[in-house]
Amino acid sequence: MVTARDRIFQIVVLLVFSIYALVIIYPLIWLVLSGLKSNKEFFLHTWSLPKEWLWSNYTAAWDAGIGRFFFNSIFITVTSVLAVLLLGSMAAYGLSRFQFRGQGLLLLIVLSGLMLAPQVSLIPLYKLFQATGLYNTYGALILPYVAFQLPFSIFLMRSYFLSIPRELEESAIIDGCNSWQVYRHIILPMGKPIIASCALLSGMNVWNEFMFALVFVEDSSLRTIPVGLMNLRSQLNTNFGVQLAGLAISALPMVIAYIAFQKQFVRGISSGSVKG
Repeated sequence: MVTARDRIFQIVVLLVFSIYALVIIYPLIWLVLSGLKSNKEFFLHTWSLPKEWLWSNYTAAWDAGIGRFFFNSIFITVTSVLAVLLLGSMAAYGLSRFQFRGQGLLLLIVLSGLMLAPQVSLIPLYKLFQATGLYNTYGALILPYVAFQLPFSIFLMRSYFLSIPRELEESAIIDGCNSWQVYRHIILPMGKPIIASCALLSGMNVWNEFMFALVFVEDSSLRTIPVGLMNLRSQLNTNFGVQLAGLAISALPMVIAYIAFQKQFVRGISSGSVKG
């Protein structure tokens, strides 16, 4: 039986989380609505609803270059995330299941990548890409993105794979499966929660990355959303409605991705954190 004390506690918890959700959601709503205002209305009625809903602001932002930057970011993010998931899951499977000499040292080397700040590698990577002809190409962004996202993804996936019962693999091996078949038909299907978590985390980091995208790409046709928004600001320094419309467009994919994978994300992180 629910007592009055329990009822009050539930109401307080619900109220606290409702306020917290409002604090998070309101800036997004304000951003979308502000992108529908004229420049004059944005300054005179900053916190009110638009009197005239200017959907043309979104069209203008898209035509001003956001569309091209958007598809560049989509391509680079999807390619980087797929590479991280493929390489990371195979490495995590090997480190969690196979026993070999130097395994601990190899794991230490992989995890040491977490301690390397991207800013430290900026100049060496710049010289390397110029020497190899990768400068000002998609590869100049995809390669470092994959390299810097792999250590944490391997760490998460390995922790989760350790929680998968070995009896399932042993049964599959008895039935004639080899290591690759076990990886494909058992590890990957059962590891969907942590794979979705790594995809979401890696995707958010790649999508919002600014420093490498600014330094390694010079051609405006190859720029991603963060750098493109900076250029849009310089082009439209008096039209805040169009600028905010561009920001809303750039934020949309990550919001949709988080809503779509939130259950898998929470499940993967919580399950992968209990073993190491």
